[in-house]
Amino acid sequence: MEKIFEIQNITKKFPGVIALSDVTFDIYTGEIHALVGENGAGKSTLMKILAGIFTPTDGKVLFKGKPLNITDPKEAKDLGISIIHQEFSLVPYLNSYENIFLGKEIKKSGGFLDRKKMKKRAQELLDRIGVTIDINIPVDHLTVAQQQLVEIVKALIEDPQVLIMDEPTASLTESETHKFFELILKLKEDGVTMIFISHHMNEIFEICDRYSCLRDGIFVGTNLVKNVTARDIIRMMVGRELGDNQYPEKPHYSKVKDKKVILSLENFNRANVVKNVNFKLREGEILGVAGLVGAGRTEIIRLLIGADKADSKDIYLHGEKIRINSPDQALKNGIGLVPENRKTQGLILNQTVKENIILSNMKKTCKRGGFRNRNDENVIAEGYVKSLNIKTPHIHQKVKSLSGGNQQKVVLAKWMNTECNILVFDEPTRGIDVGAKYEIHKLMRNMADQGMGIIMISSELPEVLGVSDRILTVHNGRITSELITEDTNQEEIMIYATGGKDNE
Repeated sequence: MEKIFEIQNITKKFPGVIALSDVTFDIYTGEIHALVGENGAGKSTLMKILAGIFTPTDGKVLFKGKPLNITDPKEAKDLGISIIHQEFSLVPYLNSYENIFLGKEIKKSGGFLDRKKMKKRAQELLDRIGVTIDINIPVDHLTVAQQQLVEIVKALIEDPQVLIMDEPTASLTESETHKFFELILKLKEDGVTMIFISHHMNEIFEICDRYSCLRDGIFVGTNLVKNVTARDIIRMMVGRELGDNQYPEKPHYSKVKDKKVILSLENFNRANVVKNVNFKLREGEILGVAGLVGAGRTEIIRLLIGADKADSKDIYLHGEKIRINSPDQALKNGIGLVPENRKTQGLILNQTVKENIILSNMKKTCKRGGFRNRNDENVIAEGYVKSLNIKTPHIHQKVKSLSGGNQQKVVLAKWMNTECNILVFDEPTRGIDVGAKYEIHKLMRNMADQGMGIIMISSELPEVLGVSDRILTVHNGRITSELITEDTNQEEIMIYATGGKDNE
């Protein structure tokens, strides 16, 4: 087969970090090539080199047999190389079609924008994926999943020869992913080469031809997907056996069901979004919340913490009625949120690991008079870095330079440094590798074992079943079922999550 990329001895260094070290492998024209590895392995860095965002410190890349000497993404796009980023590159105040055509606008004679043609073309591509989005509203009004779909269409509008995808399905439902894969396979038939980064083994085996593995910035190996098992790939990624069980052991529900109710939500309503939601959370319980994108899962939690205004809501904490009209009030009542979008809502990217960890509870290390005790701050931050296995050169490293999984651990450390006894996790392992997922699931279970109440929103049904003690399904703003995890399965959850029981 003809080689489209020849990656030769690529090294990339950042201050204090060697992201890639002497990486060499080839990618063939027209194949779907998976790039696998744990968070921090160097996958995104390598893809950004191919897309002209980074330049290598050493080594070279050949594109169609010629040196790839590009210094910005526009040069890459001119060569037919497009990338779908894990971190969105959308302009929040522009609508969907304006974002999709940004920098490549269709114009009428005279130079005026042809908005009608842009809307039509954008809608055609969204229809191919089988998704309904109002393309006229600003993208910051869309859900994370809808923004992901806009990001996908933005790349496809270029008619690329090479499409690089960094966790493109991380926010998509199963049905949206299936339709997206249909489109991917059609692009392959048209001769498009695709590089696919995913932490979902089933996706790699469903659509990829070959895979290459990186570990700690070093190339480990390449093979045909059909010649290996998921366990083989995971072993290459992590350099060790993870064992048969992907999820930490949890207690039988009989040991959880009679525990003290610590939080009750009653009569939660918000016009056309949340409809008469009621549920309870017990001490030491992990309560999973499942549902399709747009079902209202995150909206319920935003009402709980006071981020959105409710038409009505009653909250009881340890049996006493309380008022929560802002996230600050939620925190004062011991309720914290690990948000879905860690980069914009969970972290201050330009601050250090230490500053992010101590930010949520600075009074903990203040001296008399309000002055900060730097030594105590260092001890706390270093303790969490060690206990959570956060991969960072030191606690003074800016979090923007960490991998997604390690950034998520910093978010967890921030909340563990508070006095919260109720934590809400919204898509806690989105875009995180299998090894880091297990570590985060184990941390959640340890918190529950120590008496904390946890609410976990997840689009991954195996995660919901593997981690939760009890599951709520949400459809169209309503809770449609309450299921005991050990007595249910994915099929039953999906029936309720799609409103199937209501339609029988």
